[in-house]
Amino acid sequence: MAKTPSEKLYRLIRALTPPEKRYFRLFVRGKPERDSKYLLLFDTMAGMEAFDDEACCNIVYKNQPVESRKYSELKAYLYDLVLKSLQSYDEQSSVDYKLNHLLQSVSVLFKRGFYDDCRELLNKAGKIARLYESFTHLLEIIRWEKHLAYTRMDVDFLHKQFEQLEFAETQTLEQLRNNAMYRKLFFQVYTTIKREALHRGEDQMARLQKLVQHELLNDPDHALSHKARVLYYRTLNLYHYAALEPEQFYESGKKLVELLESHPHFLRESLSDYIAALSNFILSCGLLERYEEVQATLKKLRLLTPITEDDRRKIHRQYYTNKFVLCIFTGAFEEARQEMERCQLEAAQFDPHDYETASFYFQYCCICFGCGDFGGALDYLNQWLNQPRTVEREDLQSLARILSLILHFEMGNTVLLESLLRSATRFLQKKNRLYDLERRFFHFMSELMRAPATRDQKRVFQKMKDDLNLFSSLPDARVLLQTLDLAAWLDGKLSGQSFAESVQAKWAIRQQNIRRDPD
Repeated sequence: MAKTPSEKLYRLIRALTPPEKRYFRLFVRGKPERDSKYLLLFDTMAGMEAFDDEACCNIVYKNQPVESRKYSELKAYLYDLVLKSLQSYDEQSSVDYKLNHLLQSVSVLFKRGFYDDCRELLNKAGKIARLYESFTHLLEIIRWEKHLAYTRMDVDFLHKQFEQLEFAETQTLEQLRNNAMYRKLFFQVYTTIKREALHRGEDQMARLQKLVQHELLNDPDHALSHKARVLYYRTLNLYHYAALEPEQFYESGKKLVELLESHPHFLRESLSDYIAALSNFILSCGLLERYEEVQATLKKLRLLTPITEDDRRKIHRQYYTNKFVLCIFTGAFEEARQEMERCQLEAAQFDPHDYETASFYFQYCCICFGCGDFGGALDYLNQWLNQPRTVEREDLQSLARILSLILHFEMGNTVLLESLLRSATRFLQKKNRLYDLERRFFHFMSELMRAPATRDQKRVFQKMKDDLNLFSSLPDARVLLQTLDLAAWLDGKLSGQSFAESVQAKWAIRQQNIRRDPD
């Protein structure tokens, strides 16, 4: 028997929910031979906060000498047993498992000549398959209907039902092909956007426009099923986001959310598309300054009950990512700090192999910065800088260097600023990332260091603010300015306000404008 890595078994057992653990203990009742040992190993690993293979072995074998092969076989056997219990557990709730079970039961009964019982199960399976648009199972059910009638030489049934079965089969095949075409279009749009995320230009938009001009995307009525219609709106929603069309992004997102919510039985089976739709809708509402809808959708996302561990991770990540963006944008930094602490407590419950923390570090840094905790902000920024580099993270290098300079300035580390400024300039020149805004900001910091007097510093701050108005519309400045409100920081320095007060003042003015012009 092949060896099962100890860490793999430990991670599987630790990932089980309390109901899954209870089910496993019921599932293994009456199993022969190794009962006490594999149950003891299961309970030992389930209770371990940190994995210790040697300790597990000593507990199971009472500190007696044991061959490593024997222990490895025990772990492999337990791993296989846990997987079987999970398959059995999922069978109770998963539509696919239910349909497979019904069709396997039909096969068992058919071999033994219980044809009436077969038809009864086929009717039951057909209702479930049609409700959940399980087209492959529907085709198998129709095949069994024909085969059952032929075996029984039920000519009368075939004569009356044959045309209906043929129509159902043709319709199901058409729905299956239609769904496959929408899925293909969705992934073509998705990969075109993701593959060139950092190089959006005319060529990419031309390819996207050609894809969305497909006749299937002209009208939602071309979608022959609920699942196909969901893909229709997901594809257009993704396109409108990439094409920077906020109104269409919002409208397609709203229709997608409404469509998903109109079929709640699908949501009881899978939440993945719904979580993504809510997250995108929050983004579209934010772009259009519809903040009441942002708050309502955030609450809806937070109250979701996950079906899978992947759901739990996605709900956690999407909720906190969007909540932090809203708090940072509105200046609610103390609320964000409380949410950050809750986020970190929840994060500790996830498997570290599957939970990526680095994506939160920039937001943590901005939250601490808004709370006036410059040391904490610098700690999170340094944690981000110490992460292994990826293409996506390279795009944030200039922001990280600018944040570092601002934080050291706020902390009064004037001795370090000059060397940090030289280092940041060299780094970005080497990476070919020194754009106009970054170059101007570095020059501004150099001037600031040479202007120790408050009046002189205000003159430098005003000059940087004027320059910022010129550069803020450039594409290369978007990532930086969307993550950190540099203008609010400069306004605060000119007015004597804290960064948080400056952001809150801008938010109050924006709210007044929205109330005056709700459209």
